[in-house]
Formats: sequence, C-alpha cells, structure tokens
Amino acid sequence: LDMETPPTRIEIYDNSHIQGTNAVGAMVVSGPDGFVKAAYRKFNIKSIGQPTDENSPPDTRPDTPPDAPPDATKESPRGGDDYAMMREVLTRRFMRALKEDPDRTAETWPELILIDGGPGQTAIAHDVLSELGIDDIAVLGVAKGPDRDAGREHLYRPGRAAFTLPMRDPLLYFIQRLRDEAHRFAISTHRARRSKAIAASPLDEIAGIGAKRKKALLLHFGSARGVSGAGLSDLAAVEGISTTVAEKIYGHFHTDH
Repeated sequence: LDMETPPTRIEIYDNSHIQGTNAVGAMVVSGPDGFVKAAYRKFNIKSIGQPTDENSPPDTRPDTPPDAPPDATKESPRGGDDYAMMREVLTRRFMRALKEDPDRTAETWPELILIDGGPGQTAIAHDVLSELGIDDIAVLGVAKGPDRDAGREHLYRPGRAAFTLPMRDPLLYFIQRLRDEAHRFAISTHRARRSKAIAASPLDEIAGIGAKRKKALLLHFGSARGVSGAGLSDLAAVEGISTTVAEKIYGHFHTDH
C-alpha cells in the first residue's frame, strides 16, 4: 500500500439491505490488539429507500463512478444503490470527523480504509475523501473472485490494476477476517432494523391485519411504503391475504380518511 508505517487503526465498511429497504451501513475498527468494538458504528441509510423531500435539489451524481470499469454495476444486484450507500456512509463519517476532530488529536482517524466491494465502491471511497480534502488515508477494496470463492479475493486500489495474494498468505487471511467482521456486523444491524420495522408499522392501523399477515406483507414488499403502493392483484398474491383483505388494505391507503 506504499504506507511508511503499519496502520494502527483500520476502518472496514460494508452495507446491507434487501432491495434497498431497511438499508444500513456498518463500520468496524481494527487496532493493534484486535477489533475495537467500542468504536463500531452503524448508519441508517437516508439516501436509499426513503421518500425524497420535494424541496431538495435532485442528486445528479451518476450511480456508477466515471472511472469505474464498464461492468462495475455487476458487483452486486443493485450496484447503483450500493454506490450511493457507500458514498453516504463515508461522507457522514468523515464530515463529522472533520467537524469534531479537525486536528486529529483524538486518535479516531484511520490510516487505512478497507471496503467490502470491488472497483466501483473503492473508487467511491477515494472520491469522497478527495472531495473532503483528505489525501493521507489509504483505500483498499476487497471482493471475492468470479466464482465467489474465499481465498481468491481480488484487491483494488484507486487508479491501479487489481491484484491477488497467495491463498495461504497470512495477509490475505487478515484481510478476510476484517471483511468478514464488517459483513457480520452489517447483517446483524440490518436484521435488527428490519425486525423493528416489522414490529411497528402503519399496517397496525388496519383491522384484521395481525402479526402473521403484517410479517408476510412486509417480507413480500420490503416496507410499509411498498405495501401502500401495491396494487390489488399484488396484495392478493401474498400468502395469507385474501381478495377481501387485499381490498381492505388497498382502501386504507387510497381512501381519504
């Protein structure tokens, strides 16, 4: 990584969502003595799966970074969303750092950022830092190979060719451990947010919609907003939702109360 000294603080980033709903970003931290769980951070994503303020200016940034490879959006089923999520998380993280600790006296700044993602997400991380005037934090992306096999990870640095490490290289194992911990934390955070959304919902206001039907609807459509925008036939296609119940749900969201 062309670093003069080994990093004493590494921040690893990942995000988790289901079709853009209940999206969360996760940051885990590794230090000289291992993972620093007290420094972990979770981010409820605001730019994806949320209604847009009609007074807000449109976001004209491209989903795919201009310097990303032509197939960069194939890194995930929803490449554009993943890029926007990564941009939001890193922007919030480092704008706050610049505001609260501009002189870097609190030892909360990383020397290295590890991104769970390919060239597109790596480029996003580099762009965010550059836009904020931060030029002394190294960025490394890690993604599984074409067959999604652990041990064949491709590593990415902004503006450079991808490279790999030997399967038994201790450094590769270390990077895998960092990536896997970020993934674990992102998944657990997403599940907690999704469970909370299922527990409290506008669907509770509809007579005849109990816990079982509510869960089926939210799992099928991803959110109460998805349910509210569904058509009658889509609602009736959900397991446990009869035509009569579908009409009641549709009427609740499409009739002035």
